[in-house]
Amino acid sequence: MKNIVFLAKSIDNYIAGKQGELDWLEMVPNPEQLDMGYNDLMNAIDAIVMGSSTFKTVLGFNGPWPYTKPVFVLSHSLQTIPEPLKNKVTILQGNETEVLKTLHNKGFKNLYIDGGTVVQNFLKQDLIDELRLTTLPIILGDGIPLFRVLPKSLVFDHLNTQVFNTHMVQSCYARRR
Repeated sequence: MKNIVFLAKSIDNYIAGKQGELDWLEMVPNPEQLDMGYNDLMNAIDAIVMGSSTFKTVLGFNGPWPYTKPVFVLSHSLQTIPEPLKNKVTILQGNETEVLKTLHNKGFKNLYIDGGTVVQNFLKQDLIDELRLTTLPIILGDGIPLFRVLPKSLVFDHLNTQVFNTHMVQSCYARRR
Protein backbone atom coordinates (compact mmCIF):
# COMPACT_ATOMS: atom_id res chain seq x y z
CA MET A 1 0.00 0.00 0.00
CA LYS A 2 1.28 3.43 -0.96
CA ASN A 3 0.16 7.01 -0.64
CA ILE A 4 1.84 9.01 -3.39
CA VAL A 5 2.05 12.78 -3.80
CA PHE A 6 2.55 14.04 -7.38
CA LEU A 7 2.77 17.83 -7.47
CA ALA A 8 4.38 20.67 -9.37
CA LYS A 9 5.97 23.43 -7.34
CA SER A 10 7.91 26.63 -7.75
CA ILE A 11 11.57 26.93 -6.77
CA ASP A 12 10.39 28.50 -3.51
CA ASN A 13 8.05 25.55 -2.81
CA TYR A 14 4.66 27.05 -3.66
CA ILE A 15 2.06 24.87 -5.39
CA ALA A 16 -0.23 27.77 -6.36
CA GLY A 17 -0.30 31.55 -6.27
CA LYS A 18 -1.91 33.56 -3.43
CA GLN A 19 -5.37 33.26 -4.98
CA GLY A 20 -4.83 29.67 -6.10
CA GLU A 21 -3.46 30.70 -9.50
CA LEU A 22 -1.99 27.88 -11.57
CA ASP A 23 -1.23 29.77 -14.81
CA TRP A 24 2.51 29.58 -14.06
CA LEU A 25 2.31 25.80 -14.62
CA GLU A 26 2.00 26.55 -18.34
CA MET A 27 5.16 28.67 -18.47
CA VAL A 28 7.38 25.93 -19.93
CA PRO A 29 6.44 24.92 -23.49
CA ASN A 30 5.76 21.22 -23.93
CA PRO A 31 5.70 20.75 -27.72
CA GLU A 32 6.27 16.99 -27.43
CA GLN A 33 3.35 16.71 -24.95
CA LEU A 34 5.49 14.83 -22.41
CA ASP A 35 3.37 13.49 -19.54
CA MET A 36 6.26 13.90 -17.07
CA GLY A 37 5.47 10.69 -15.23
CA TYR A 38 1.71 11.19 -15.00
CA ASN A 39 0.83 7.99 -16.90
CA ASP A 40 3.25 5.99 -14.73
CA LEU A 41 1.51 7.44 -11.67
CA MET A 42 -1.95 6.55 -13.01
CA ASN A 43 -0.77 2.99 -13.68
CA ALA A 44 0.57 2.72 -10.12
CA ILE A 45 -2.58 3.85 -8.27
CA ASP A 46 -6.09 2.57 -7.61
CA ALA A 47 -7.75 5.88 -6.73
CA ILE A 48 -7.25 9.60 -6.14
CA VAL A 49 -7.84 11.44 -2.86
CA MET A 50 -8.20 15.23 -3.03
CA GLY A 51 -9.68 18.11 -1.08
CA SER A 52 -12.70 20.14 -2.08
CA SER A 53 -10.61 23.14 -3.22
CA THR A 54 -8.62 20.95 -5.61
CA PHE A 55 -11.84 19.30 -6.80
CA LYS A 56 -13.39 22.71 -7.54
CA THR A 57 -10.21 23.75 -9.38
CA VAL A 58 -10.34 20.62 -11.55
CA LEU A 59 -14.02 21.26 -12.28
CA GLY A 60 -13.00 24.70 -13.58
CA PHE A 61 -10.59 23.29 -16.17
CA ASN A 62 -11.81 23.33 -19.75
CA GLY A 63 -12.39 19.93 -21.26
CA PRO A 64 -13.64 16.54 -20.12
CA TRP A 65 -13.13 15.04 -16.65
CA PRO A 66 -9.38 14.24 -16.60
CA TYR A 67 -9.38 11.10 -14.42
CA THR A 68 -10.13 7.50 -15.26
CA LYS A 69 -9.54 6.33 -11.68
CA PRO A 70 -12.13 6.78 -8.90
CA VAL A 71 -11.82 10.13 -7.11
CA PHE A 72 -12.57 10.61 -3.42
CA VAL A 73 -13.05 14.20 -2.27
CA LEU A 74 -12.42 14.93 1.40
CA SER A 75 -14.87 17.58 2.50
CA HIS A 76 -17.08 18.59 5.40
CA SER A 77 -18.84 21.31 3.39
CA LEU A 78 -19.34 19.81 -0.08
CA GLN A 79 -22.75 18.14 -0.20
CA THR A 80 -23.26 17.15 -3.82
CA ILE A 81 -21.34 16.04 -6.88
CA PRO A 82 -22.30 17.27 -10.36
CA GLU A 83 -24.60 14.70 -12.00
CA PRO A 84 -22.18 13.67 -14.82
CA LEU A 85 -19.55 12.74 -12.18
CA LYS A 86 -21.78 10.80 -9.74
CA ASN A 87 -20.23 7.44 -10.74
CA LYS A 88 -16.68 8.84 -10.77
CA VAL A 89 -16.46 10.98 -7.61
CA THR A 90 -17.38 10.23 -3.99
CA ILE A 91 -17.38 12.63 -1.05
CA LEU A 92 -15.70 11.29 2.10
CA GLN A 93 -15.54 12.68 5.60
CA GLY A 94 -13.28 11.73 8.47
CA ASN A 95 -9.70 12.09 9.54
CA GLU A 96 -6.87 10.81 7.38
CA THR A 97 -6.57 7.44 9.16
CA GLU A 98 -10.33 6.82 8.91
CA VAL A 99 -10.31 7.74 5.23
CA LEU A 100 -7.46 5.32 4.52
CA LYS A 101 -9.20 2.53 6.43
CA THR A 102 -12.41 3.11 4.45
CA LEU A 103 -10.59 3.12 1.12
CA HIS A 104 -8.42 0.10 1.94
CA ASN A 105 -11.55 -1.83 2.98
CA LYS A 106 -13.03 -1.01 -0.44
CA GLY A 107 -9.92 -2.46 -2.14
CA PHE A 108 -8.15 0.82 -2.95
CA LYS A 109 -4.57 0.26 -1.76
CA ASN A 110 -2.37 2.64 -3.77
CA LEU A 111 -3.55 6.23 -3.65
CA TYR A 112 -2.63 9.51 -5.32
CA ILE A 113 -2.93 12.17 -2.60
CA ASP A 114 -3.59 15.58 -4.18
CA GLY A 115 -4.23 19.12 -3.00
CA GLY A 116 -2.30 21.39 -0.67
CA THR A 117 -4.28 20.97 2.54
CA VAL A 118 -4.85 17.25 2.03
CA VAL A 119 -1.15 16.63 1.35
CA GLN A 120 -0.17 18.69 4.40
CA ASN A 121 -2.63 16.83 6.64
CA PHE A 122 -1.39 13.45 5.42
CA LEU A 123 2.21 14.58 6.05
CA LYS A 124 1.29 15.69 9.59
CA GLN A 125 0.02 12.17 10.24
CA ASP A 126 3.10 10.62 8.55
CA LEU A 127 0.90 8.92 5.96
CA ILE A 128 2.82 9.80 2.77
CA ASP A 129 5.01 7.05 1.35
CA GLU A 130 6.31 8.72 -1.78
CA LEU A 131 6.81 12.27 -3.04
CA ARG A 132 7.08 12.97 -6.78
CA LEU A 133 7.80 16.68 -7.00
CA THR A 134 8.35 18.61 -10.22
CA THR A 135 10.06 21.99 -9.83
CA LEU A 136 9.37 24.70 -12.38
CA PRO A 137 11.92 27.49 -12.87
CA ILE A 138 9.96 30.27 -11.21
CA ILE A 139 10.01 31.96 -7.82
CA LEU A 140 6.42 32.94 -6.98
CA GLY A 141 7.40 34.86 -3.84
CA ASP A 142 4.11 34.04 -2.13
CA GLY A 143 1.25 31.62 -2.48
CA ILE A 144 0.04 28.28 -1.20
CA PRO A 145 3.04 26.46 0.25
CA LEU A 146 3.76 22.81 -0.36
CA PHE A 147 5.00 22.30 3.20
CA ARG A 148 3.87 23.68 6.54
CA VAL A 149 4.97 23.04 10.11
CA LEU A 150 5.03 19.33 10.97
CA PRO A 151 4.98 17.77 14.45
CA LYS A 152 8.22 15.91 13.64
CA SER A 153 10.80 15.62 10.89
CA LEU A 154 10.11 13.08 8.15
CA VAL A 155 13.11 11.47 6.44
CA PHE A 156 12.86 10.43 2.79
CA ASP A 157 15.30 8.57 0.54
CA HIS A 158 16.00 9.98 -2.91
CA LEU A 159 14.88 7.55 -5.63
CA ASN A 160 15.64 9.46 -8.82
CA THR A 161 15.66 12.79 -10.59
CA GLN A 162 14.71 13.57 -14.18
CA VAL A 163 14.84 16.75 -16.23
CA PHE A 164 11.99 17.49 -18.63
CA ASN A 165 12.21 19.98 -21.51
CA THR A 166 15.53 21.23 -20.10
CA HIS A 167 13.56 23.35 -17.60
CA MET A 168 11.61 21.18 -15.17
CA VAL A 169 13.23 18.93 -12.60
CA GLN A 170 11.29 16.04 -11.10
CA SER A 171 12.67 14.36 -7.99
CA CYS A 172 11.12 11.30 -6.39
CA TYR A 173 11.51 10.36 -2.74
CA ALA A 174 10.40 7.38 -0.65
CA ARG A 175 9.60 7.69 3.04
CA ARG A 176 12.25 5.99 5.15
CA ARG A 177 10.41 3.75 7.64
